[in-house]
Amino acid sequence: MSAAIYNLHEARISLSKLVDRAAAGEDIIIAKAGKPMARLTAFPQRCLPREPGGWEGRVRIAPDFDEPLPDELLDAFEGRGDEE
Repeated sequence: MSAAIYNLHEARISLSKLVDRAAAGEDIIIAKAGKPMARLTAFPQRCLPREPGGWEGRVRIAPDFDEPLPDELLDAFEGRGDEE
């Protein structure tokens, strides 16, 4: 589908109609002195809000998940290890 081209003066006086056409999926080009300067396109619609859940029975969190790490593992994470 080719874009409709409007000069700046036309676009000013019919902006509301051009916005409606762009929202309906038409690509509108606005030109100044015959040179394309801007494109008016539909704003993407937001996705539906996320629904929490959906992983029940698929993920297991260990009872000790938030317990402190063993010293040797903590040392490895912090860069303290077997220094020779």
